[in-house]
Amino acid sequence: MSQVAEEVELARRLIAGDQTAFEPFVGIFQQKLFQYSYLSCGQREDAEEVAQETLLKVFQSLDQLREPDRIRPWVFRIARNLCYMKRRKSIFAPEVEFSLEELGPSFREEGGRRRLEIADWSALPDSLAMNAELREILSAAISGLPDIYRSVLLLRDVEELSTEEAAGVLGVSEEVVKTRLHRARLAVRKTLDSSLMAVGGA
Repeated sequence: MSQVAEEVELARRLIAGDQTAFEPFVGIFQQKLFQYSYLSCGQREDAEEVAQETLLKVFQSLDQLREPDRIRPWVFRIARNLCYMKRRKSIFAPEVEFSLEELGPSFREEGGRRRLEIADWSALPDSLAMNAELREILSAAISGLPDIYRSVLLLRDVEELSTEEAAGVLGVSEEVVKTRLHRARLAVRKTLDSSLMAVGGA
């Protein structure tokens, strides 16, 4: 059974009042919610609270879920709303969020042509691709995105929701999701490129 199918089956059992489904449901979603909340909220303390509050809200509101097949986007819609409220009032909320223009790709003039400036990833040692420093850079790059782009990136690339599901969570069209995802990926790529070029030139 795939994880999506398992999530749906557990949701159906919980709706039917089967309390034995509680522990495996938490086991599946707890880490996912913490990861999503950590990248979205930016602080462990906030992320832990959001993950716990989301699960509590889910169990309190299960009778409102009309389509168990959509349990994953429904759970993440709750998490997103709680994380948004947490970011607004958190002591850890950033004083300034970068605009997408500031995070956009860089260009250079070369031979009369405008070229995208990106790092030469192939020149870096293989071990760097998975080290903790790079993961921190990636987390910071995602956290620094404006909320409308960060939310799309997390739902599509981290939680692997479909374009349709992400659109439902965010209350926007699928075309908007595709556009925001493309821009978010470019912005994150620029941040990674800048960091990797610095490493490569060290």
